Amino acid sequence: MNECGAVVRVRGLSKEHGQGPGLVRAVDEVDLDVPAGQALAVTGPSGCGKSTLLHILGGLERPTRGEAWLAGRRIDALSERALARLRRRSVGFVFQAFHLVEELSAAENVELPALLAGHSPRAARRRAAALLEQMGLADRARHLPWQLSGGQRQRVAIARALANDPLVLLADEPTGNLDTTATLDVLRLFDDLRAAGQTLVIVTHDERVAATADRLISMRDGTFVDDTRLAGRGGRLGGLIELGD
Repeated sequence: MNECGAVVRVRGLSKEHGQGPGLVRAVDEVDLDVPAGQALAVTGPSGCGKSTLLHILGGLERPTRGEAWLAGRRIDALSERALARLRRRSVGFVFQAFHLVEELSAAENVELPALLAGHSPRAARRRAAALLEQMGLADRARHLPWQLSGGQRQRVAIARALANDPLVLLADEPTGNLDTTATLDVLRLFDDLRAAGQTLVIVTHDERVAATADRLISMRDGTFVDDTRLAGRGGRLGGLIELGD
């Protein structure tokens, strides 16, 4: 953690693609601090740069200019090996497309990050069992991804993202492939994580997702156009269910 207590911190962050007349500024000179325990939602139209921002925050992409800090370390200056170690230890990723390993069971998918981080098979199995129980999927532990519904697959993906107890959970359109019932199930999980002090950054088009956050940033053309604190909006799940009705 840095001196201001932020799990995530960026200064003057830019990401450019192409050059000359074809230059695109996906992220354009943004500053951001995400304190420990905050749930942040980032919204905006397609192509506004929100997914690129998320990928930079998690060390999946490097910025063109500016500084990016994660858990007190400047990640834009790290080697690929050091960055991979930091990601395994400090970041959990959840994507719209789930990205589960189709040949592995739900439990094996959740165990995988812990095994890659050097934990013993026994410890990895124990952690996976606890997470699947938390997600309401204990009875689906041995099922392959194709045997699960979309909502169940996303809950497995969330469990996998939490396997190494990350400092920050980054989610990119996590409900984009889900129906209303599955969306509400997943967002109840996010709300529980927020209440337990998990730091969350969620990129979304869905107002129901944004309603569960403490803070909402709107992006357009690579920049922040609005930054709103959502505390006091009548309760995370209350607002969510009202929007879903």
